[in-house]
Amino acid sequence: MRYVDGFVVPVPQERLAEYRRMARLGSKVWKEHGALAYLEALVDDVKPGRHTSFPQAVRLKPGEVVVFACIVYRSRAHRDRVNARAMADPRLAGMNAGNVPFDGKRMFWGGFKAFVDA
Repeated sequence: MRYVDGFVVPVPQERLAEYRRMARLGSKVWKEHGALAYLEALVDDVKPGRHTSFPQAVRLKPGEVVVFACIVYRSRAHRDRVNARAMADPRLAGMNAGNVPFDGKRMFWGGFKAFVDA
């Protein structure tokens, strides 16, 4: 059964072009190292909730947008191998929490086993 890494990221609108460049590089690196699919999606129809929502989850600030991203793998073991190779890729060298175009402290992510995979 396939495995998915999911991410929700608050991105300042003024840094969206920079974020897109980073995401395109990430897509290229992860897919070259074996990821089956890589998707980054910009918020479109997400309302602030009364109790919970994507904007609340990332403590969205004025001038920011929510990005939802996912990477698909054959399995968790495959994910672990692909991530190890991707993170060691020299094209990502120097990328860290201090120089990415978003606040990594408000990003959240997790790994998911596919439950329905049609």
